[in-house]
Amino acid sequence: MESIGSITILGLTFGMIGTTLGGICGAVLDLKSNKIISFILQFAAGLMTAVICFDLIPESLKFINITGTIFGIIFGVILMIFCNDLVNKKFVSNNKNNSNLLKIGIIIGLGLTIHNLPEGLAIGSGFEASNELGIALAIAICIHDFPEGIAMAIPLKQGGYSKLKVIIYTAISGISTGVGALIGAIIGHISVEMIGISLGFAAGAMLYIVSCEIIPESNSMYKGRISKMGNILGILLGMLVI
Repeated sequence: MESIGSITILGLTFGMIGTTLGGICGAVLDLKSNKIISFILQFAAGLMTAVICFDLIPESLKFINITGTIFGIIFGVILMIFCNDLVNKKFVSNNKNNSNLLKIGIIIGLGLTIHNLPEGLAIGSGFEASNELGIALAIAICIHDFPEGIAMAIPLKQGGYSKLKVIIYTAISGISTGVGALIGAIIGHISVEMIGISLGFAAGAMLYIVSCEIIPESNSMYKGRISKMGNILGILLGMLVI
């Protein structure tokens, strides 16, 4: 069994690798067409929908009953409403150009940070069972963090942030995986109810982002069928990498 320090470093490393590589890809893409940006936003929405439906909620229901999962989801939605208002006041009001895209990028970053925390808990708890399980979970989480990093990076870049800032912020969003791994390693066999509520909470946060931010913005940029196909492709890819 790995030490607490090693588990934390592994969780931090794997959590940041996926989001950072996705951030680099999103930062270097030079997109001008609203059709392409709309397609990518819908793709991100589909990917996050797959994570919600096929990963977070099913995993939450393994640890807690449906009432607890719904409680976590509602709590996550309420928090993201608060975060949305905060982002509007602190960030968007000072950047009028592409402010909606900037807001979406920041909100996705907040959502991924929340989402990565229970993933880190899973890594830390996995190492308590065996090193093999912990490493397998860390690798799986790293892989599915990659497209999420892209989903965060593109609206940030289109919203006016420099490539360097985009990469730094996507990397920062992965830090919470290491924090979760540390908590999971310290607590060991953490309360299954708390894990279940945390997963539901992450699902609620991402559900708000998809339903109230990404899809409406995508539809306002381009109303054609092509962008909607991005949603379908995102769901299919999400099913493959989860």
